[in-house]
Amino acid sequence: MTTHSMTPTRLVLALVAAGVLGGAGATFVSTTHARAATSTATALAGPSMNAPVGAGTTAVGAPDFSQITARNGAAVVNISVSGMKQAASDADEAPAAQRRGPQGLDPNDPFFEFFRRFQGPNGGQPGQREMPVRGQGSGFIVSADGLILTNAHVVRDAKDVMVKLTDRREFQAKVLGSDPKTDVAVLKIDAKNLPVVPMGSSRDLKVGEWVLAIGSPFGFENSVSAGVVSAKGRSLPDDSFVPFIQTDVAVNPGNSGGPLFNTRGEVIGINSQIYSRTGGYQGLSFAIPIDLATKIKDQIVATGKASHARLGVAIQEVNQTLADSFKLDKPEGALVSNVDTGGPADQAGLKTGDVIRKVNGQAIIASGDLPALIGQSAPGEKVTLEVWRQGKREELTARLGDASDKKAQLAKADDAVGKGKLGLALRPLQPQEQREAGVDGLLIEDAGGPAALAGVQAGDVLMAVNGTPVKSIDQVRQAVAKSDKSVALLVQRDGNKIFVPVRIG
Repeated sequence: MTTHSMTPTRLVLALVAAGVLGGAGATFVSTTHARAATSTATALAGPSMNAPVGAGTTAVGAPDFSQITARNGAAVVNISVSGMKQAASDADEAPAAQRRGPQGLDPNDPFFEFFRRFQGPNGGQPGQREMPVRGQGSGFIVSADGLILTNAHVVRDAKDVMVKLTDRREFQAKVLGSDPKTDVAVLKIDAKNLPVVPMGSSRDLKVGEWVLAIGSPFGFENSVSAGVVSAKGRSLPDDSFVPFIQTDVAVNPGNSGGPLFNTRGEVIGINSQIYSRTGGYQGLSFAIPIDLATKIKDQIVATGKASHARLGVAIQEVNQTLADSFKLDKPEGALVSNVDTGGPADQAGLKTGDVIRKVNGQAIIASGDLPALIGQSAPGEKVTLEVWRQGKREELTARLGDASDKKAQLAKADDAVGKGKLGLALRPLQPQEQREAGVDGLLIEDAGGPAALAGVQAGDVLMAVNGTPVKSIDQVRQAVAKSDKSVALLVQRDGNKIFVPVRIG
């Protein structure tokens, strides 16, 4: 998949405004110190099984988490990592609430950059220098001879990895391989007859089901926390190929790489990320489905790396305005804003303006579902695509390429607002301008009204309206005249193409 970074959706804006969306992983004790608070065993009291129940309701009691912990706790390990890093980049590792710049200013303070420049490029320090850092995470044993699963970000750039068991034995670990796309890493320690966790299936997991996490938050080993699954198949705006399991289990820095158990004591996920304003748990945590993690583990053990498939399209979210423009019954699917020339999608016949609605029969609801599905496929694999094109359903077959050949990105469109006329001043491209742009279309000399509110700018090249290429102003007028609520403008800006939905009435 090829994507282009454009205006973020509301979800991305919400996450950026919140401050931190990232790994719940290694706590770098060289820069911050955890307070004496931890995610210890949480007593979750459901309604008593013997309590009177009203008509139409069912009594639900919390599972006995103590049995799961006693049975599987010994297979959960603490991972300590150490390495070297540039002193000037330390601030990037800590949450925004914990970072401080020159004169004690927060990096978001308007005077931060002024004082930083006044003190010199390194904040008054004599120059960039390497300094040792240490971090901690979690993992779990999946084979008795010492194979361990954890997060890729826990061991990223680590020079030394130590694994500590619950019986206090410590082992030097070798990183067999890691996959940043899925945030899965596989370690190996030289040991035998180790306790292992039983593996379950994340496919059978249900929203609302009880789950349990064991890990080392803030370095406090084998801490237990529990909660419920709050969503499945969650796509996050981090160029990831993972359909995350969302839970309300308390996960904190140091929990990363630890197992997420179901009530049968089976691992169904790897705790990986948290959504937080402070860097600590605030009610949302995300786990990698164990089915995906096992698939990546098998590839790493066999070849030392994981491979992912590539379709070769730039996509964006379908909001209600775009759905109206393309006459879709629901704002679902992945809108194709660009097709890589000669890529798998191009060879399969995909076109700009197609809306991909299903892959091998599996529905694409949010655009992020597409890279998650494609990324889990193998290069060379054939997939059946159901697309919506010019108001009709079509079916195409594509042979997927290798994602390592071209990096995938995700383009996301802004929500359009406003009513009335389109608000564009257009003119044909001059021959020199057309050669420079490399596309056919009309130059947008000025944008106002609904188009400007939707994000269209002077200098953009208008290529198509509602998926129909336009080379004259009359073609634009005719396309707009056929639309009642909104139009989808395909524009090119700085070499990137994206559909911009514009409400016109």
